[in-house]
Amino acid sequence: MIYILITAVFALLIAFILGAALGFFRDFFAVPQNPMQEQIRSVLPGANCGACGYPGCDAYATAIVSGTAGINSCLPGGASLREKLSEITGKTGEPVQALVSVLACQGSWLHAPQKGVYTGIQSCRGAKIAVGSTKLCIYGCMGFGDCLKACKFDAISLDKEKGLPVVDIKKCTGCRLCINECPQKLLKGIGANLKGAFALCSNVSTEKQGILKTCKTACIKCGICVKTCPLQCIGLINGIPVVDYSKCNSCGSCNEKCPTKVLTIL
Repeated sequence: MIYILITAVFALLIAFILGAALGFFRDFFAVPQNPMQEQIRSVLPGANCGACGYPGCDAYATAIVSGTAGINSCLPGGASLREKLSEITGKTGEPVQALVSVLACQGSWLHAPQKGVYTGIQSCRGAKIAVGSTKLCIYGCMGFGDCLKACKFDAISLDKEKGLPVVDIKKCTGCRLCINECPQKLLKGIGANLKGAFALCSNVSTEKQGILKTCKTACIKCGICVKTCPLQCIGLINGIPVVDYSKCNSCGSCNEKCPTKVLTIL
């Protein structure tokens, strides 16, 4: 019994000495923090989303103070944050471009058939690695909701009937977390105030035959949108319509003629 007590006292003594030593070295080697950095950090959103190009808000605050980053890189904070940072730092910056995420796919479970019963890891990335795609359309959304889990702003929900994510543009901050998370690269960042036509398909296959067998709402590469656009503001890249928004006036003629309604008007 006496040996147990001696061991316990000895362990407590070592723990005390180590704790005291760690506290001493922490204070001795502490690097004084710039008060401005604390101010900057206090007004940043704290989402640590990485949209600014830095690992988190602390790193971004450090970069602003050191002069290696501007005050307009925080997309979630937007214009109001830029103004606060300008007051703190005295710096000016270009207005932050407000972005929102849009899903470039309309291949719901009804329109885009499954290859079969998938029993693997229930994530888009896991399924991508395991089988390429759970759908016949290898470019389509698999609907496991990786983007939903990545979103820190509760801006994405899953439409269970369609099996597709839905973005609430009122909550979306344009942080790009969902865009970076999607293994199919189906979420696109566009200007929040952008007006014009947008293609809801990412099937870049050059094989026109059989596209509708993989998805009834896919772009069939017919090019009728290009031919009917009165302003000639639509071109095809890998068969997908791409719009020149400097010319588009949202007339809707491309959407009216599109046989699978791939083009939507923003």
